[in-house]
Amino acid sequence: MSRRRLAILEEDDDDPMLSAVNLVDVFLVLVVALLVALSIRQQGQPDGESVTIIRNAGQPDMEITVRERGQEVRFKGTGEQGAAQGQRAGVAYRLPDGQIVYVPESASQPGGTDGGLKR
Repeated sequence: MSRRRLAILEEDDDDPMLSAVNLVDVFLVLVVALLVALSIRQQGQPDGESVTIIRNAGQPDMEITVRERGQEVRFKGTGEQGAAQGQRAGVAYRLPDGQIVYVPESASQPGGTDGGLKR
């Protein structure tokens, strides 16, 4: 019987299709590995969401990176404290029931009036 088994093994080694089948198996494994890597990468950062990364928070060299819809914007600190550069746009009032009312100011109204708000 040992001669029959050896004869069967020798016949299979000469078949050229066995090497082709082995190559197909190797390529299938590679394709599956690439698909898994792609799906893991897409789960890490969805396209519809924004991601904000803050490095060295509170330090003079603080850096903020914002990734949104495939674009990346970086803001770097200069070490200086910012100063107010805007203009007063209106007044906000908290009513007794807890609501907050914003009253915009026009150029004709002085800044200290309540804008006609009745209490």
